Amino acid sequence: MNTIRSLFALSLALLAQAAGPASPTATPAATGPYRVVKTYHVGGEAKYWDYVSFDQERNLLFVSLGTHMAVIDAATGKTVADIPGMKRCHGVALVPSVNRGFISDGDDEAVVIFDLKTYQVLGKVNVGPDGDGIHYDPASKKVWVVSGDGNFVTPIPADIDPQTGKAEEPLALGGKPEFFVIDRGKAYINLTDKNEVVVVDTATKKILNRWPVAPGGANTAMAMDRENRRLFIGCRNPQKLIVMDADNGHVLSDIPIAAGCDATQFDDGYAFACTREGKLTVVRETSPGKFALLQTVPTRTWAGTMAVDPKTHTIYLPTSEFERPVTSFARLDKSIPVKPDSFMIIVVGRAGK
Repeated sequence: MNTIRSLFALSLALLAQAAGPASPTATPAATGPYRVVKTYHVGGEAKYWDYVSFDQERNLLFVSLGTHMAVIDAATGKTVADIPGMKRCHGVALVPSVNRGFISDGDDEAVVIFDLKTYQVLGKVNVGPDGDGIHYDPASKKVWVVSGDGNFVTPIPADIDPQTGKAEEPLALGGKPEFFVIDRGKAYINLTDKNEVVVVDTATKKILNRWPVAPGGANTAMAMDRENRRLFIGCRNPQKLIVMDADNGHVLSDIPIAAGCDATQFDDGYAFACTREGKLTVVRETSPGKFALLQTVPTRTWAGTMAVDPKTHTIYLPTSEFERPVTSFARLDKSIPVKPDSFMIIVVGRAGK
């Protein structure tokens, strides 16, 4: 009898060990591999900020600050250059092959072209109202920029004459685009008012698919795991991180996130969603095609965008301090002043890195 009981107990133990935790969220969400490791107090004029991009070749951060684009050394937090003269810039596409950068200036209805080495503005190209998300597509050798108010996407040849050149004819999308990604000659574009992703062939400029993001909605942010063909879509209403199959549009997982998601990223097996509420959601695959919350990292209010260094796995989130507490995360409340000279970059790193 004792032998039978011992064998039974051993069997239960082995089964428990094989099964692992009862659920992928059994570990408290406040704990995990990521943490805020430092804060760069950059200062300067920053009443508004938007996308941040990482230049892996030169270890630089390009941060949109409304009327200007700051270029910041990612190792020190020091400003190395500043590109002025814009009305309300959003994102930047870096194209080293032609030594150019392209900045979307929504309020000026233009894309500003600058020299990547000198940071001098070379010219600008008209792209219509509310130019927002912007990316370079190596397949078509064009920079693609979406127009939020115009409901279209516009390609610009990377080698365009910055003084006299014109963008190509835009492609109507049938909804309000926000951020997007490009891979293998396809653009995956969020249509935030339609709660869907539209897939565009960048060679033919034709729409291939329309995929709903339900149970998410008001989808704004997007990142991609190119190797495993996954899209990570940040939604604001309801507040979810949607994991979608990039080949067929099937929604694989949905994870609750905080309010005001403006950016998602994927790096080294982890997916991230940062929010204006000041929370960085960390997600990981728990079984084939299934993802779950691993950790929630407290950051700061309105740290809603980010960039990641794929070599060091460091995450950079821009924000500023406010004169009073911020309670709404839909739009920046202009009645709550930003503290002068308070602009900062929050640096999040992985334990042991």
